[in-house]
Amino acid sequence: MLGKNLKCEFSVGEAIGQLVIWIILSVVTFGLALFVLPYYFLKAPINRTYVVDGAGSKIAKLNVEVAFVDILGHALVWLLLSIVTLGLAYLIYWPAVIKRLLNSVQTTEL
Repeated sequence: MLGKNLKCEFSVGEAIGQLVIWIILSVVTFGLALFVLPYYFLKAPINRTYVVDGAGSKIAKLNVEVAFVDILGHALVWLLLSIVTLGLAYLIYWPAVIKRLLNSVQTTEL
């Protein structure tokens, strides 16, 4: 019996499109959008990832949904920490977001 693997179908085009949107948002919001960016930036590839069996057939889809209110509360705390630490806390914020997203992942059988 062969094991199960993950296969991400997030394309380079999608990544570029997302990057352009976030650059525009960060300019318009004077950088404040950068505190919610990790959630949406990392959520997109997770939501385009599938569990595949040894033969390469898709058997489940990964899905992560986090409410904007939860994102905003978490981001505000880290925004304040980043201000106090002169930006150093932002480096720790990304792994904290990754942990929250991975803990929220659910699989849907196909």
